[in-house]
Amino acid sequence: MKLLIVEDDKALREMLSALCSKENFEVILAANLAEACYWTQELSFDALLLDVGLPDGSGLNVLPSWRKTQPQAPVLMLTARGHWTDKVAGLEAGADDYLTKPFEPAELLARLRALIRRAQQRTDHCFRFGNYCLDTRAKTLTRDNAEIVALTRFEYVLLETLLQHPGKTFSKSELIDRLYEPDAERDPNVIEVFVGRLRKKIDLSTQGSWIETVRGLGYRLRCL
Repeated sequence: MKLLIVEDDKALREMLSALCSKENFEVILAANLAEACYWTQELSFDALLLDVGLPDGSGLNVLPSWRKTQPQAPVLMLTARGHWTDKVAGLEAGADDYLTKPFEPAELLARLRALIRRAQQRTDHCFRFGNYCLDTRAKTLTRDNAEIVALTRFEYVLLETLLQHPGKTFSKSELIDRLYEPDAERDPNVIEVFVGRLRKKIDLSTQGSWIETVRGLGYRLRCL
């Protein structure tokens, strides 16, 4: 899971990074408002750990762009201000929960996990990878929460199958079974065609292919 940590205090920022990395988060760090706004536009995250008091403005100013591009990802606000009005202001600005400094690392992790669990329950019909979201109810693939990526029926089924089991290798015959009815004419070589089409639609050259070829075995989705 990818986590954005926005904290201007270097020692605390490094402590949070080490703490969350041990919990298998992929951590991106920002020391100020400008860096935070940059990362919210460039990458998709599973959660945001946000300090309110930043040197170039309130951390709450990040929230409008965050909610626009990543509406389902939870925000845990860190604040040195313990007054209830400050907490209410943060929650009304779009944060999901708050933690007053100083805090216990175990409590921070527990709150963060709880927020992510609730977010995943709200979006259990959506599979997110990178800046894409496959909605299994609407049967649509969107990019950056807005642009719809057109998929054929076979492309959709193939992508949904791989997303349901990230990291699992599917043979061509297994994928054929997912695509075709039992009495339909089958050609395992068409899987290569569908994979090639999907790669053109969802892959970014700078990040490699989401769909990996496992030589001699089949295909798998790169672990999320």
